[in-house]
Amino acid sequence: MRRATFKVLFYVKRTKIKKDGRLPIYVRITVNKQRAEFSAQLSIEEEQWDPIRGMAKNTSKQNKEINQRLEALKTNLALKKHELEDYGKLISANSLKNGHLGIDESIPTLLGLFKDHNEKCAQLMNIDYSPRTVDKYKHCYNHVGRFIKHRYKKNDVEIAEVNAMFVRDLEHYLKTVRGCSHNTSIKYVSNFKKIVRIALANGWLKVDPFANIRYKFDEVDLAYLDERELKLLMKIQLPNNRMQQVKDVYLFCCFTGLAFVDAKTLSSEDIVDNDGSQWIKKRRTKTKNWSTVPLLEPAKKILDNYKSHPSCVKNNRLLPVISNQKMNSYLKEIAKFAGIEKHLSTHTARHTFATTVTLGNQVSMEVVSKMLGHSSINMTKRYARVADELIRKDMHKIFGKYDKVISN
Repeated sequence: MRRATFKVLFYVKRTKIKKDGRLPIYVRITVNKQRAEFSAQLSIEEEQWDPIRGMAKNTSKQNKEINQRLEALKTNLALKKHELEDYGKLISANSLKNGHLGIDESIPTLLGLFKDHNEKCAQLMNIDYSPRTVDKYKHCYNHVGRFIKHRYKKNDVEIAEVNAMFVRDLEHYLKTVRGCSHNTSIKYVSNFKKIVRIALANGWLKVDPFANIRYKFDEVDLAYLDERELKLLMKIQLPNNRMQQVKDVYLFCCFTGLAFVDAKTLSSEDIVDNDGSQWIKKRRTKTKNWSTVPLLEPAKKILDNYKSHPSCVKNNRLLPVISNQKMNSYLKEIAKFAGIEKHLSTHTARHTFATTVTLGNQVSMEVVSKMLGHSSINMTKRYARVADELIRKDMHKIFGKYDKVISN
């Protein structure tokens, strides 16, 4: 690891003139372009100070004593730096200042604070945080750690080093080095913002690095299956049981609007009887909002097919759902096998439910919002697009109405 750059400068503070007219002498430590300052507990008359050399003029015995004490202070700081290096501790301007002044360093490093936050989130998993939320902070921590190594050539940084440039450089790193899209990069930076808020709340960071930074997500039109593609997928026979299983889980989400994690945890307790028909009534893992969906016939048949599946019986689950990563990998193969030229993922099933299965069949936006478990109808609008077939049906009502009005 590259050694930290280190510099000590002495100067007089003209804004703090003492009652006797003398100026206090201050120490400025610079480590890797980060500064820390403190009083040297010495003072001098302004005309006796040499600002170029950063020391007292050698014109009197008293001035020589001042210079000796400043030289000793500089030596002590250098020794403290070597001591921290020997113990493998993080070297910063603040750590040298605090070490010299005998201040207990209770302020954590950036990754130390981030790690502590993530450990507390993990302890509250399935209580205050969903497994997905815990994972997103874990991934964000890893990205920030790699960024620090890439940008600063060290394993961690002091919280005080986080400024607006740090945030901008992190975003640039995610987009260029890590190859993240704009929206994915902004999500990671937004997750990192929570750690910054904790530092600000504890007084470990004095200036909010996000104060003048505003982000806007790009509009993304995610894929969904149209009516033809949905029926094609329902009819197609796949070459092996694992692909068929993934297809069934995907189709179940297409006809219920359940997110992947909610389909994975679906149990018999989530199925209720409502006037003789079966409904799913389940709290969403992500938002804790209730999702209430009547079971359509294709979804019922899929559940019936897996009643005696060994994995479902063992885990008290209604569907044999594998990991999200493996599901998405299989969905790519399934789309290719079926001749569907769209990038399918577990989340596109939810879009298919909103757009093709419900809105495409003139189910109201308010009802769709309730079934998806959204807090606001505005969230539903982001998911659902009006399908071309629905536009065609509605516009067919006025075809020919004005044909004879146009004059030749």
